[in-house]
Amino acid sequence: MALKFGADVSTAETDYGTVLLDERAGAYWELNPTGTLVVRTLMAGGDEADAVAALAAEFAIDPDRAKRDVDALVQELRASGLAE
Repeated sequence: MALKFGADVSTAETDYGTVLLDERAGAYWELNPTGTLVVRTLMAGGDEADAVAALAAEFAIDPDRAKRDVDALVQELRASGLAE
């Protein structure tokens, strides 16, 4: 499922990943390069399987590990209210 950030969330890519600003809470989140790849894939309309494949290919990690990482990141972003 594609990912969409709430209207109160601003994003900025840096040399080290992506920074998310939750304007409601005034809190910053920082995604490392793997998190950035997952978010970029999902926001471009890809689903979680696409994000797993991209992560496994880009960082040469086991697909099962990539799936756990993608699931954990998406769950955390949704639970925090940053993403829908």
